[in-house]
Amino acid sequence: MLRLLLLAISLFVSFSAHAEKITVAAAADLKFAMDEIAASFRSASPGDEIEVIYGSSGKFHTQIQQGAPYDLFFSADIGFAHELVKRGLAASSVKPYAVGRIVLWSTTRDATKMTLESLTDPKIARIAIANPKHAPYGKRAEEALRASGLWEKVESRLVYGENIAHTAQFVQTGNAEVGIIALSLAVNPELAAKGGYWLIPDNLHEPLEQGFIITKRAESNALARRFAGFMETKAARAVMTKYGFILPGESIRK
Repeated sequence: MLRLLLLAISLFVSFSAHAEKITVAAAADLKFAMDEIAASFRSASPGDEIEVIYGSSGKFHTQIQQGAPYDLFFSADIGFAHELVKRGLAASSVKPYAVGRIVLWSTTRDATKMTLESLTDPKIARIAIANPKHAPYGKRAEEALRASGLWEKVESRLVYGENIAHTAQFVQTGNAEVGIIALSLAVNPELAAKGGYWLIPDNLHEPLEQGFIITKRAESNALARRFAGFMETKAARAVMTKYGFILPGESIRK
């Protein structure tokens, strides 16, 4: 009995020694795609723990500089990732993973028949966008509205989400009739069942180039490097493409 107990303890200690954990800070537009990818990785690497936290790229960028315990950072604005590399806060080069797109989306109107000009309709009381001050998708939404000559016409009716997922929630809950959200959220079955979308022309805003890094904190973390490698596999790329995350040279599948 004693030998069996000692063996069980030995196996537990051995398993614990090999099991690793990482915390991933990911832009909110990745919510559905990253959930699938992380689940797939966990199945292939049982015992290892991956915690994914979603939020604003700008806020994550600031938090990492302040010592936040993130092992990988997936930014909706590749510039934030490059800046962390320059500051010596990364243990890898920047790996591009997508060029994002923005869309008009609504649960109460047929967004497939809308354009940005439709937002001037006085019957639309509230329009949701992500906060341009720290959310890349919000910044691109502002650029598109300004390029279309509509910013001044709709600014008084804008409501700002903390990140792009929060922005979609405004529309889902009826706190905004229309939102400018990420394509990757609009194509998810949960949101797609509630309303269609209109793809905003990408010549109206700067590219939403996105990239990730392994942070300095995870320099010696083998699990972080394995997960980074998994992101470049065909399986992971297939999930990303499904949610509209394309790389330069690829086209969106509709």
